[in-house]
Amino acid sequence: MTFSICVRERYTDDDGADRIRYGVAVTTRLPGVGTLCPFASADGAVATQSLVNVELGRKGIEYLGDGLAVDDALEALLNADDGKPQRQLHGVDADGTFAFSGEECNDWYGHVVGENYTVAGNLLTGEDVIDDTAAAYESDAHGDAPLAERLIDALAAGHAAGGDKREDLAVQSAALQVCTTADAVDDPYYNDLRVDATETPVADLRETYETAKRGYEAVMEKYADEE
Repeated sequence: MTFSICVRERYTDDDGADRIRYGVAVTTRLPGVGTLCPFASADGAVATQSLVNVELGRKGIEYLGDGLAVDDALEALLNADDGKPQRQLHGVDADGTFAFSGEECNDWYGHVVGENYTVAGNLLTGEDVIDDTAAAYESDAHGDAPLAERLIDALAAGHAAGGDKREDLAVQSAALQVCTTADAVDDPYYNDLRVDATETPVADLRETYETAKRGYEAVMEKYADEE
């Protein structure tokens, strides 16, 4: 199942402090992908897919929190996994990237690694899906849009290129997570979203994002007025 993207971005916050944000987004022709594939924290982002082993994502994030580099952490987990040939696993941390596609994943499968991101997919209509996902993320057309919005745009590009090839499976899902090294209290409410069962996952994820962003902005405005 699935195609997904993991990213790392450095930025300066309003107080002038250097920060890193991490994001992961995924869609597939199965329900509930948000419970299985995407993992993010203030230490990195990881996606586990194909014949999913959720522990690769959970432990991957834990290992990053313990200070392991992403390539060391994810390679160690794969080497201890008897199902490695059927796994797809990729992610980013503060300094590195990692992507793996086992030789027993279902066609079309593969991955691409950029300077600050990884994209991977399997059971796709073709290589254009991950190439267009990566190109959309790299595009300058998004300006200063929040990372969550840009991740949805990347999924939309992959979906438009063909996406998951199993057209006989109507019930689909999508999810995104964004985390930063800033205090968690500052995280917007639209940075951890899931659409668990729908026939239009990317469009519904975008609608959910836009509604959540509107709600977040309304809350910020309300509390600003009360100060």
